[in-house]
Amino acid sequence: MLKIPRSVFVMIALLMVQRAGAQQPVTTLILVRHAEKDMTLSTPDPDLSPEGRERAKRLAAMFKNTNLSAVFSTPYRRTRQTVEPLAALHGLPVTDYAAGNLQEIDKIFNQHAGKTVFICGHSNTIPALVNYLIGQDRYQVFDDNDYGNIIVVSVTAPGKPGSVVWITY
Repeated sequence: MLKIPRSVFVMIALLMVQRAGAQQPVTTLILVRHAEKDMTLSTPDPDLSPEGRERAKRLAAMFKNTNLSAVFSTPYRRTRQTVEPLAALHGLPVTDYAAGNLQEIDKIFNQHAGKTVFICGHSNTIPALVNYLIGQDRYQVFDDNDYGNIIVVSVTAPGKPGSVVWITY
């Protein structure tokens, strides 16, 4: 049986309260780094390791009841494989995005304003994306061995203060 951490329930309650009191639509972005990659082969685009595939399944189970409007991934095997189980549960495609292209992030934000989207990236791109969304330089690059972070950002517009909930799984 899957145990859902108390922090997930707290996060959901915070998001519901924030949405209820907002004058402008609040857009929620659920951001994760890809799961563990297979380091047995020397390739710039590795698949997930067996541990990474299990983590991807846990991630899908955690968010199976979340109302997602889209699932995004950088165009790498490890990021796509991290969110494919989640996208399949929701009947959504995995759409590629360019992590460093802020205009593309703005486009995603505007197309899904007031909704919830799931975005998978990398140890250096996810913290940078959080910083961009909240308009502050608060989050640093993840350690290369750190695969268990989920950062939920709810804002009315990129660069405006909002809420950030950070959990691990």
